[in-house]
Amino acid sequence: MVVALLAVGCTSQPTAGTPPGPAFNATDTAWILLMIPMSERAQLLTDLAPSRTADPSLAELAAQTGSTLRGDLRRLRAVLRLSGVPDTRPHEGHNMPGMVSLGTLEKAAATDGQAFDRILTDALRADFAQSRLLCAGEQTHGQADEATELAAAIARSTAEQATRLDKLRAAQPAPSGDETTTAAGPGANAATTSVASLTPGVQGAGPPVPQVRNPPHSLRPHSAGRTTDRQGVG
Repeated sequence: MVVALLAVGCTSQPTAGTPPGPAFNATDTAWILLMIPMSERAQLLTDLAPSRTADPSLAELAAQTGSTLRGDLRRLRAVLRLSGVPDTRPHEGHNMPGMVSLGTLEKAAATDGQAFDRILTDALRADFAQSRLLCAGEQTHGQADEATELAAAIARSTAEQATRLDKLRAAQPAPSGDETTTAAGPGANAATTSVASLTPGVQGAGPPVPQVRNPPHSLRPHSAGRTTDRQGVG
């Protein structure tokens, strides 16, 4: 049986390259290949904060989050190399649930002050929530110690950041009537991705995921109806 990683609008794709060692199962590699682009997008957003936020406390949180994400990415890529599965960008072209979208990055780069702060906090909150869900699934269904231990570490640090972020959000002033943003907040990303099924070929339900052209650090479309033992269902 194959442990499938359920994702909105995302089907399975075979992974080319050297097969992973027996300690890594499909959930391990699918989790890593999804966490890498999620962390990359979140890092791009936090990198905008120093020159755009109006809140020194939020700037500090963004800097710490960005540093944590860089460390997470180094460890995720190291564990991926250990698994023997190359980073083929299996989700290229997708904006996954919880991931900082390209549209959010564009809007964040075009604004500053309190409007930027709300974009940043809404998007990070959605990313934190999704990351914790994915890490919980990896800890439940993953097999390789290197992957499950990393998932536990990321879940802990993300929970701490989410708690700090919620306190900062509570202190933020309410938006004025003429101020609008399109931040990817919890409502915008109500759909979630989880490690959930022991049945091969199961897909998550939901609306089609929008496609983007030439996205940096994003996700590649999959071929429907195909799975391998080296990668879970994306």
